[in-house]
Amino acid sequence: MTEEELRTCDLTCPSPSDSEDPEGTRIGVKSSGRRGVDSDQPIFSVLSGVKQVEAEEGERGGRGGVPSYGATTSDTESGIFPAECELCVEHEAELDWFCGTEQKPICSHCASVGSCHGHSVTPLATRVTAVRNQLVDVCEKLQLQALRIERFMEQTLAAKEHKLQVSASRARERVLAQVSVAREALEEEEQRVLEEIQREEERVEQCLLTQRAHWGQALASLSQTRSRLVHTLTHTPDTQLVTCVQEIAERVEEAEGVGEPCDTEQLTMKPGCSDSQLLRGLWATVVLLGPNAYGSPSLKFDERSVSPLLSLSDDFCTLTFSNKKSRQPLTYDPARFDCWPNALGSLSLSSGTHSWVLDVGQSGAFKVGVCYASLERKGSGNEARLGYNAQSWVLSHYDGDYSFCHAGKKVPLQVVRRPQRIGLLLDWPSQTLLFYEPDSSTVLYSVTQHFDAPLLPACAVTDRSITILH
Repeated sequence: MTEEELRTCDLTCPSPSDSEDPEGTRIGVKSSGRRGVDSDQPIFSVLSGVKQVEAEEGERGGRGGVPSYGATTSDTESGIFPAECELCVEHEAELDWFCGTEQKPICSHCASVGSCHGHSVTPLATRVTAVRNQLVDVCEKLQLQALRIERFMEQTLAAKEHKLQVSASRARERVLAQVSVAREALEEEEQRVLEEIQREEERVEQCLLTQRAHWGQALASLSQTRSRLVHTLTHTPDTQLVTCVQEIAERVEEAEGVGEPCDTEQLTMKPGCSDSQLLRGLWATVVLLGPNAYGSPSLKFDERSVSPLLSLSDDFCTLTFSNKKSRQPLTYDPARFDCWPNALGSLSLSSGTHSWVLDVGQSGAFKVGVCYASLERKGSGNEARLGYNAQSWVLSHYDGDYSFCHAGKKVPLQVVRRPQRIGLLLDWPSQTLLFYEPDSSTVLYSVTQHFDAPLLPACAVTDRSITILH
């Protein structure tokens, strides 16, 4: 290859129309020289002659032999572009060799008798050719990478963008459809409940009007009877008064027939008229599955209240039933339950809406609920037993059965599957206590009760452990 041909070589990134390669990934060498190199011919092909020279030089010289320093490859043969000639400082000879040991150009004298004698040396032209070939490889790799990036941008990203738009559109439609169904159901339930409240209001109002009319007439009759008796008493002579006994008796009997007024349930709205399982369930879902699903992180068990039958974890959130051998004696505390395996929460609840969730896991016997702070702590009587007095409301699980317990009365609960977690929701404004299963969004039981004192979370365990979740 002549010097003029090498001067006209350049690295190009041909477009797909310039090459028959379907991938368009080859780096071509354009040449206007006499050799007529194809514009799509890889640079390696152009430099194949140079590589052949390298091989021949390697056979003659090699790492271990003494190279023939007088027979160096010319610049035009190696592909080195002519430049200002540099001379060896020590020997003032041309730097036409490369020392691989010291990684620098040297002259033939340095290699034969100078400081680089015995080092691994190669002709500078051979070294330059190797570097050029390495650059060609790098350029080809960059071209391939550029084409892959371009194809990724044009195909993959475009397809992903289209898929994103379709998925987002479907997701919006799904959400809107679900909200529409929920909104329609809520509106229908709202209308039904409001109509039920209206009917109940009208019924009670009619009862009140009837009672008012009845007792108005009774009051008028009594007033008239009383007026007649007073007139008889004040205007009848004694001789005639003694003969009016029969008339007086009739008047008295007539007055007694009016009867005594009394309040009845008919004069009060039924609390259940506004009850809606759908609304209650949605309300509980929002509270128990919303951002504050697990209630206040400060809710823990009060260490002072923990029964000696239980052990409390270091984080004050887990109660574990202890067998007799592992029980530790505890100091006397008036707040501690001494006979029943009970423990109370650390927060007093007397306003607002509160929720908390307990992991009941595999416990086969437990109670979760609320109680007044005044609940008895000492003794084995029902006064200190959760659910068996008027001061506590609990959901109980024992021997596979679930029930709501209050004041010694049990309401059996139908539980489809054994819950791993149980949520409690206390809404003080509506005086509602609700037991909930977060995993299935199922209301296990709810009770509306007039709470006349602050409440504390309350638990009892006689099998394994339960934990307050945060």
